[in-house]
Amino acid sequence: MNYAVIMAGGTGKRLWPLSRKKRPKQVLRLFGGHTLLYHCYHRLVEIFDEDKIIVLTNASYVDIVHENLPQLPKENIIAEPAVRDTASAIGLAATVLSKRDTDATMAVLSADHIIEPTENLQAALKDGLNCINKNPQCLMVFGIEPTTPSTQLGYIKCVDPVEAKSCINKVYMVEAFKEKPDLKTAKQYVKAGDFFWNSGIFVWKAKTILDYLRKFLPESTEPLTKISDAWETDNQQQQLNEWFPKLPKISIDFAVMEKASNVHAIKLDCKWLDMGSFNALAEIITSDEHDNVVTAELYELIDCKNTIVVTEEHDHLIAAIGVKDMVVAHSKDATLICPADQTHRLKELLENIENKTGEQFL
Repeated sequence: MNYAVIMAGGTGKRLWPLSRKKRPKQVLRLFGGHTLLYHCYHRLVEIFDEDKIIVLTNASYVDIVHENLPQLPKENIIAEPAVRDTASAIGLAATVLSKRDTDATMAVLSADHIIEPTENLQAALKDGLNCINKNPQCLMVFGIEPTTPSTQLGYIKCVDPVEAKSCINKVYMVEAFKEKPDLKTAKQYVKAGDFFWNSGIFVWKAKTILDYLRKFLPESTEPLTKISDAWETDNQQQQLNEWFPKLPKISIDFAVMEKASNVHAIKLDCKWLDMGSFNALAEIITSDEHDNVVTAELYELIDCKNTIVVTEEHDHLIAAIGVKDMVVAHSKDATLICPADQTHRLKELLENIENKTGEQFL
């Protein structure tokens, strides 16, 4: 059977003070009154049975995930007891699915992506599922044609596109994975024309990715085996709590994808955005005539330009005069005012706040 795994464990510190340790970015209601998690789920229910959609999240987010997706069976929310990177999270999801279905095919997506149009994503996922079900030893990744020479994204070099039977999209061979490049290299990738952004969306057989993890990340074998043996028994939670933190903290790209053979790609003909910063809002929300990007019900701006104004507080008015090239982000107990080109210093700011006030505002 086909399953979808939504990765929803990130905190999103670059969207503070809206996103917090206990309220991650994927559950912020900034997008038509709905959350990123809601939108991700509803993109998938068109092609996956509702009971075949799994959400993998931090243990402290289980209740808020269920609040966002009340129709999702509680057993389909898998709680990670510790923060680990994508290799361990995917290994856990594959382990659980393999217990349910020894021939499970899994699509892996992130909850914090904006992807439009939905129909193109769905068509690409259907093609990926079709290819993997016919070629179970393959791994499938989805690439995005770069619009800028981004230094914040990984790239995949894709060659030899072929028309695959029963597929709308062409299927490429992946020649290489490249991590975040410097600007000069990124420009070369874009000019070459055969490099795509790595979207972080994958399709593969659960048993195949587990085989690759055993091969390239052998230290994950014992923890995942212990978790598998205890799953759906009285010891499930105890073993998960004991063994999951022992899994390596490494991304799936570093652990497997850069080393694996038989990796293929489908070009995702979509607008794709990793919603990881305030500046990303400018790419998905229509600006006013002065290039201000506003996500707020109550606001009044005079002579403001190139400014991002954002809040979820429906009864809070944000008013500004003469503000240019700034971010104004308001939450119930904290407000951020920052030049738009200084948001990369949020980590430094949060460290200072934690040193002075503890975790109250984190």
